[in-house]
This record gives sequence, structure tokens and C-alpha cells, in this order.
Amino acid sequence: MPLLKSASKIIASALLIATLAACSGLERKAAVPAQSIGAAKIAGLPSVRYLPSTQAGVEQMLEDVAVLQAARNKKAFDGDANYLALSGGGDDGAFGAGLLVGWTQQGSRPTFNLVTGISTGALIAPFAYLGKEYDPVLKEVYTSINPKDVYIERGILSGIFSDGLADSTPLYNLISHYIDAPLLQRIAYEYNTNGRWLLIGTTNIDAGIPIVWNMGRIASVGTPESLELFRHIMLASASIPGAFSPVMFDFLVGSESFQEMHVDGGASTQVFLYPASAVTRAKELNLPRRTNKQAYIIRNSRLDPRWSETERRTLSVAGRAITQLIQTQGIGDLYRIYNITQNDGVGFNLAYIGSDFDEPHKEEFDTEYMKALFNYGYEHALNGYPWSKYPPGFKDAFDVDAKSMRLKKE
Repeated sequence: MPLLKSASKIIASALLIATLAACSGLERKAAVPAQSIGAAKIAGLPSVRYLPSTQAGVEQMLEDVAVLQAARNKKAFDGDANYLALSGGGDDGAFGAGLLVGWTQQGSRPTFNLVTGISTGALIAPFAYLGKEYDPVLKEVYTSINPKDVYIERGILSGIFSDGLADSTPLYNLISHYIDAPLLQRIAYEYNTNGRWLLIGTTNIDAGIPIVWNMGRIASVGTPESLELFRHIMLASASIPGAFSPVMFDFLVGSESFQEMHVDGGASTQVFLYPASAVTRAKELNLPRRTNKQAYIIRNSRLDPRWSETERRTLSVAGRAITQLIQTQGIGDLYRIYNITQNDGVGFNLAYIGSDFDEPHKEEFDTEYMKALFNYGYEHALNGYPWSKYPPGFKDAFDVDAKSMRLKKE
């Protein structure tokens, strides 16, 4: 069976592996102490990340918002505000890529003031942020890659006693091919001149907390080190625990050196917009806001769980349960974002893979599957995507599949 045929089975296997290999961990620097996480810095860089689960992290984010707004004066509040949140989903990211490219062709895709990404959404986010000029990159990546472009399988013993069942060097090389110094210069310009935000989420597995990275600020540093950091953050956000090796980041607390271990942002949340407490705090600080605000959430997954007869075996049962856990977490994230948008006067718009998409899925990063899903998202957007105005199960929630059927008949 291909290594990543089922991410949930990999995670279930990792639980067993952790037990077998507990006494043979790989060497690493000491983790940043719990009480020092907020004070830890990357050498030579300003503060470039937030701890959204803490009040101090929210305050730091809002302080950066205020500084960026002040530098732009009244220009910061011209026009409408459009936010884009891209979820995780592995090769199901082909849906989001196709939707964005089709949306461009349809003619109503806005420029986004804020783009956030988790996992495969983190791989899409920089190109979605920079706009239609990078649509060919999205199409190329999500319709042409195969498993060998993403990972190298390790032998079973090597995988057990390493830090992941696969080597993700090919994925890092793929990221590096597209994320170069000129691209970062463009992101830096959009951040500093137009006040547009690009945020990517990872999980600090030592602390067990989500981390949000300010990619515009990292791009603004403009050094080879900041380019490498940018690439490694994207890699970390897509590094499935147990399947891929975690990404290690060196930090300083004062003059002492430590390391943080980061994995897939989906270990904390499947999709995010901004912290709920930031809404209340921004009002308390009287931070000016634009009047018309719309949030677009692209869930690179289905809302309905796929039926699957489960083998009566430990890993099969555990894997299926983890799949359900991830599915439920993702839907919970949509309700959380919906609550944020309602409290902040922001329009809620949700896209997802409908139950009418039934292309066979032979393995992770299956090229034919991704081509079909890219085209599915593209065609839906080209016809004017019927964005749902509510999370799933909500009263009067729009059924994308029903709308799709009507479009086909018309």
C-alpha cells in the first residue's frame, strides 16, 4: 500500500511507532521552556509570529496592525475588505486551486486584504495572495505532481526509528522552486505598501499550541535567511505528524539557544481567520475598520464523511476514528469562524467539495484525481460559485450540490 494512501492510518501507525521507539529518539536541542515561548526570537529577525491562543499574542498582532495602518494613514481604509481562509486537505487542495483559477476567469475574484493558510492551504496561500498572475503556478502544481514530487518512502525500520515514515525533501524542493527572492519582494511590497496580510499556521508540538506566522513581515526582511524561514514554515504547515518529519526552528531566549518542533497546522485547526478575541480588543482600542467586509472560506474537503467499510483490525479502527475526528474538527472550525464573522460584521462565504464529486482516489497525490478535482472547482467557479452563507447544518444553509444540479440542467 502506498505510504500516504490514508493519512489517518499513518497517524494511527505513528501511535504504535511512538510506543515501540520511545527509547530511541533522535537528538535535538532543548525545547523552548513553556514560560519563555512568548519571549523566544529567531536570531537576526524581528518578531514574526503570534501565539493566537494567548492574550499577549493577540495584543502583539493588533499592535502590528496598528503600526501598519498608521504608516498608510487613510489609505488603509479605502474600499472593501476581503478575507480568504484556505483549509488543509492534502491533495484535495486541488479543489481550492481550481476554484481560485476559475474565479479569476469568471471575473469577480477580489484582491484579498488577508489570506490565511493551513497545510495544503499554506501551499496555495502565497500564490492566492499575489493574485491571478500566479494562477498558472496553482494549475501546474495541483494537476501535474505525483507522490514522488512530495515524499520519499523510508524503509519500515528506518521509518520506525526516524522522525517520520517519509522524507519530505521533495516537497521542500518543490516549495523552493516556486518560492524565490523575487516572489518574496512582491509579498513584502503588498504588506508594507498596501497593508495586505499573509498568515500561515503551524503547530508547536512541544507546547501543543497553534502558531501564526506573519509571512509579509518575514518577506520584508529580505535576506537569504528570511527566504529559508519562509520556505520552512510552508513545509512545516504541511508536515503530517508521523508521516513526514517535523521541521525544527532555532530560537534564542536571551543568549540561550533552543529549538521548537513544528508540524502540520492541521494538528491544531483545519482552517482559521483571526482570533475571536481580536475582534473585541480591536473595538476596545478603537482601531478603524472598513465598512464592507467579506470572508471567503475554502474547505479543501467534503462536508459529508465518506462511507467506508472498516476492517476489524486495530489500525483500521483507529485510522477511521482519526478520520472522523479530523472531519468533526474541520466542521467545528467553520462554526468558530462563522461566530467570529457574525460578531465582527463580516459576510460569511463557504466553498467545499460537494458529495457529487466521486472521482476514484487511488493514493495521496494521485495526479488523475487532482486533475479531476481541479477541473471540478474550476467549472463551479466559472459558472459563479454558489457560496454558502452558513456553516453546515445551519438553518437555511445553501446546498452546493443542489445548486450544481440546477446549473447542469440550465
